[in-house]
Amino acid sequence: MSSSPFESVDCVVIGAGVVGLAVARALALAGREVIVLEAADGIGTETSSRNSEVIHAGIYYPKGSLMARTCVAGRRALYAYCDAHGVPYRNCGKLIAATNEAEREKLAEIKGRAEANGVEGMRLLSAAEAIALEPNLHCVAALMSTSTGIIDSHGYMLALQGDAEAQGAMLAFHSPVVRGCVVEDGVELEVGGAEPMTLRCRLVVNCAGLHAPALAHKIGGMPSEKIPPAYFAKGNYFSLAGRSPFSRLIYPVPVPGGLGVHITVDMGGQARFGPDVEWIDGIDYSVDPQRADKFYAAVRKYWPDLKDGAIQPGYAGIRPKIVPPGAPAQDFVIQGPAEHGVPGLIHLFGIESPGLTSSLALAEEVRAVAGNA
Repeated sequence: MSSSPFESVDCVVIGAGVVGLAVARALALAGREVIVLEAADGIGTETSSRNSEVIHAGIYYPKGSLMARTCVAGRRALYAYCDAHGVPYRNCGKLIAATNEAEREKLAEIKGRAEANGVEGMRLLSAAEAIALEPNLHCVAALMSTSTGIIDSHGYMLALQGDAEAQGAMLAFHSPVVRGCVVEDGVELEVGGAEPMTLRCRLVVNCAGLHAPALAHKIGGMPSEKIPPAYFAKGNYFSLAGRSPFSRLIYPVPVPGGLGVHITVDMGGQARFGPDVEWIDGIDYSVDPQRADKFYAAVRKYWPDLKDGAIQPGYAGIRPKIVPPGAPAQDFVIQGPAEHGVPGLIHLFGIESPGLTSSLALAEEVRAVAGNA
């Protein structure tokens, strides 16, 4: 990249998480000149690497929502992408376990919502059928999703980066956006770091994840009333010592704010529990060991044989929420000129789970908006 104080570029994507990389790839494949600005020293250092690495089916989201549409389309595209690019994944399936009669009644509702979203392979199981598949499971009934899986998220991001760079995209690390302003032919960005510069861009796509609302406020000329507030919902994970007791992912019936404490397995075979929901005021990735008490209680509802001392603090991620605790569930927001009135500027707000699964479909949505920006 030039060290001159001013440089004109076609497209700038801010944020090299999984969605930013997917967007950069889509724009580069469409023939656009793309620079990705990332404040950190590498790709996917925050939300993209601090999650369950689950390929979600598209079960829980309201019909017609952007979350539902992009999750189902993104999941299908993601499996095909992994096959084509050699990205490690496993289509292991998952069981949503009802542990009492009240939860059993919710399974049919969850199945109906999933099928309304176009999710294939949903099946209600009796307790005996579920336990035949997973002998260590305790439940009164279960809902099986055959299209759920797990993925090597870093391997996926490396593949996206490689695709984008093969099409001419450039990544600039240690390049935080200090401020910006709307100008006649696009957006001007002041970029910090060791070699500060000013970029004049025809198109800016804000994929800054947790920082997307704060970044939007730094752009002079962006209507502040169009920027949603930022809320942080931390999810803590605990690792299980020893071998996983299940071959599939096991989820409880969802709870407000999240999907409940579930057990997943990474590509290395390590089992982990989480995430829970802990509302916080700022970014903090520490895991309080005392939260394990609630994990034991939650997990023993569907795996009563969990032994004391078997789980240890693992890691934490933070959901980029744009609604406060207790509010109705949020949807993904792709906000372009049609919504905020600023040509050449697209914001992605509230891209929490299933953002990884949805990434390829979200990128196509952004590309379509960019074509009209």
